[in-house]
Amino acid sequence: MGKRQPEGPPPAPAVQRIRLRYTKRGRLRFTSHRDFQRAFERALRRAEVPMAYSAGFTPHPKVSYANAAPTGTGSEAEYLEIALVDHRDPDALRELLNGSLPDGLDVVDAVEVRTSGFADRLTASEWEMRLDGVPVEDAEKAVAAFLAADAVEVERRTKNGMRTFDARGPVAGLEAHAPLPDRPTQGPCAILRLVVRHVTPAVRPDDVLSGLRAVADLAPPVPAAVTRLAQGLFDEESGTVTDPLALDREAAPTA
Repeated sequence: MGKRQPEGPPPAPAVQRIRLRYTKRGRLRFTSHRDFQRAFERALRRAEVPMAYSAGFTPHPKVSYANAAPTGTGSEAEYLEIALVDHRDPDALRELLNGSLPDGLDVVDAVEVRTSGFADRLTASEWEMRLDGVPVEDAEKAVAAFLAADAVEVERRTKNGMRTFDARGPVAGLEAHAPLPDRPTQGPCAILRLVVRHVTPAVRPDDVLSGLRAVADLAPPVPAAVTRLAQGLFDEESGTVTDPLALDREAAPTA
């Protein structure tokens, strides 16, 4: 006997794909990726977005997620892609979705897909780590010790148990600063800016904090507040992370 086939017509083909940049702010940084997926799919239904669906007995909306930030970290630069069976203006779609998403999960950019290889453009991330209770001078000394090391081994528990790896190699930039004047603090506070290349296994901000503890005994008295500021291609010349949606904008036809 052959395989059972779902009854009814096949799903309508996708005619447009749109890439979205969204945020995780405030308390929503504790939203797991699975919880975000559920919230986003509810928003798609509420906004009546003409989604393309997969074939089979349990069709799912065609949504592709890219390199989600760890639970507990904020982000200004998460990305996903949706496939539609009818054309929509990206900016109008962004506004519709924001009307259906909880505050803190905000779609801040939307472009029509005009290029391939998006995942290949996510090669690095820029992070901000706020270390309350840590004097800037102590953070600067720890950063200098970390950057001077050839390798900084740290441990992290993975699905396959404890794993040891180098947290120094993928770090392309690490600096310590005082908080900006418009972000007052009570007591000492250091702000770390981290640029890290995406490697396997991934080196996360908490791994770098573990490395700073290992090389300089830097141990913030309270957990660091961590936010991803950007992710995209790493520009070796400028040392910055570039906008991965820029190529789609550049490929858009002019009026």
